[in-house]
Amino acid sequence: MADRSAGCHVLHVDMDAFFAAVSVRDRPELAGRPVIVGGGPTQGGGMRGVVLSATYPARRAGVRSGMPAARARRLCPEAVFLRCDHESIEQVSRSVMALFREITPTVEAISVDEAFLDVSGSLRRLGSPLQVAEHIRARVADEQRITCSVGVATSASVAKLASRRAKPDGVVVVPRDRMTSFLHPLAVEELWGVGEKTRERLNAVGLVTVGDVAHAPMATLRRALGPHAGAHVRALAWGADGRRVRERRGIDVPDRSIGAEETFGHDTGDPATVQRELLRLSAKVAARTRANGLAGRTVSLKVRWSDFTTLTRSHTLVDPTDVTEEIYSVVGTLYDAVNPARRTVRLVGVRVEGLVPCEGVQRQLVLGARERGWREADQAVDRATSRFGRSAVRPASLLAGGRP
Repeated sequence: MADRSAGCHVLHVDMDAFFAAVSVRDRPELAGRPVIVGGGPTQGGGMRGVVLSATYPARRAGVRSGMPAARARRLCPEAVFLRCDHESIEQVSRSVMALFREITPTVEAISVDEAFLDVSGSLRRLGSPLQVAEHIRARVADEQRITCSVGVATSASVAKLASRRAKPDGVVVVPRDRMTSFLHPLAVEELWGVGEKTRERLNAVGLVTVGDVAHAPMATLRRALGPHAGAHVRALAWGADGRRVRERRGIDVPDRSIGAEETFGHDTGDPATVQRELLRLSAKVAARTRANGLAGRTVSLKVRWSDFTTLTRSHTLVDPTDVTEEIYSVVGTLYDAVNPARRTVRLVGVRVEGLVPCEGVQRQLVLGARERGWREADQAVDRATSRFGRSAVRPASLLAGGRP
């Protein structure tokens, strides 16, 4: 597509059929089949519960989130019902949100599977907003093996509508000069925040489309909705919601764990390459831990082999840590233990769990240790990067392919 995304710095990224996609990604026998997550059969042969998510073949049969499972089975009797794996959902959500924050610090998570991003500060590094959107889609697909859809616009409300039009697995850009032609044919209930009652009140005075609302006299909108809601809906109809993207975290807020992972451009069996990446990820995780005033007791390693099988290993320390060298020492040792045969690696990840406030950590003194050590070095790096940027200081082994 022609890139007309200049000036469209707001992205809305929405995972496609998120709960269902995560549930079936490791079950190739379910590819292309109607799958419903949530609800299920009872011992008596009936159905109970509600639908949390459904794959697109099930959606084409009329299955929707929030629908009673019994009705979903009547609509799509051939569907496979699966229980929700909440642990996997949370893990993928954390990884996706961490990816977003690599793109821009201005990420507003509005649920486990969607977020607004303001990418205005990332364009020099990553290209146009459309290129950023495609970059996100490619990385989500490669690292998580699920798809997402992205809306690109000048405002959050229009970006959210655009991502809906992009589904599944697409991008829709709404330039400023095409905003009204995109918005005005839509039904009023498609506007973000317009629910059933608002739709009924607008329809009652003859306002059916967004264009109808945009051109309606303000007095009509005030009578139907009240002064404040009428003005707000009118602004939405012109794509001017006046809303800024504000940083807000979802379930990945660091009260449970902090982590980072990376998919290699090409699968690798070179241990030095893997160890360098583990060091880089350890530095990244340690910096985020310190930035949040936290330290973690358990350090975890994640490895995905070239055949997509994945394993995790962890080690619990005596004292919580926020030190790069200590985290790297653990994951490096764990990696050597799980890959003695030097299998080909696709992805590695590092995570610190069991987080506690840093000021409450009592550090054990070691006889003969230097007065200033790795932690002080990390703090010096933090000061340098806060002033000169992330690439200002890094371990020497990460420069020019050096060995860790």
